[in-house]
Amino acid sequence: MHNWQLPLGATLPRLTLTSVVDILIVAFLIYQLLSIIRGRRAAPILAGVGILILTYLASGWLHLELLRAILLILAPYTAFALIVMFQSELRRMLARLGRSRLFSVGERLKRYEAFDEVLLAVTKLADEKTGALIVMEHEIGLRTFIESGVLLDAHLSRDLLLSIFQPGGALHDGAAIVQGDRIAAAACFLPLTMNPMLAGKSGTRHRAGTGVTEEADCLAIIVSEESGQISIAAFGEIERHVTIEQLGERLIHHFGGKRRQHAKMLRGSDAMELSGPDVWGRVNRG
Repeated sequence: MHNWQLPLGATLPRLTLTSVVDILIVAFLIYQLLSIIRGRRAAPILAGVGILILTYLASGWLHLELLRAILLILAPYTAFALIVMFQSELRRMLARLGRSRLFSVGERLKRYEAFDEVLLAVTKLADEKTGALIVMEHEIGLRTFIESGVLLDAHLSRDLLLSIFQPGGALHDGAAIVQGDRIAAAACFLPLTMNPMLAGKSGTRHRAGTGVTEEADCLAIIVSEESGQISIAAFGEIERHVTIEQLGERLIHHFGGKRRQHAKMLRGSDAMELSGPDVWGRVNRG
């Protein structure tokens, strides 16, 4: 037994500092790739590629020479096809690496600037009683819902949001989905909530805004076109009659705090003190 263990231990490579750094870098890149793919249609494609790889390995083990030869012929073309199919995901991953906290110190500031633009737009929409539904993506991707609408991929701004929800406009109906500091799409279709407590006494916008938060960790902002009242939906809960100041607090807590804290706030708990910047200052001064 002892003689068997010595050769096995001798074959194991030594764990050096360089090896640890190498493993961490590879793990980080894999994590970034999975973060980009999660919630998008690329995931089933990668699963299909994995099945092809397993099929190739099984064909060699089972001596299925014809199948193995066909897969070998298709392998080079498959690599080029994957590059073409995943070109948007690859660009997004490289952009995400560039925006990572390791390389950028202005990410938090950009987030607060995006909040500011949303608050300015919601203030105007509420004052004019213009119906609106704005969904802000968090960690779980909303690619399925984005593809149901009109793709924009435009810089987030107050004027653009007001243009999208202009009454009678082509993009007025449906939801605008925000990814970071960009508006990904408008006129998007969202699932309606199945909560029986909301089905009978809520409009379509409120039910859709609540429904999408039951499937993802996003935050939905709803403006009623009848009363101009602002509502917030998150984690399957909806809070009505929200002020602009409260909306700013919810945004900071949702994207900078913990899920449990924000869920308590939506259920009517006392608001917690904030230490973040006054993102709604321009709204009050305007």
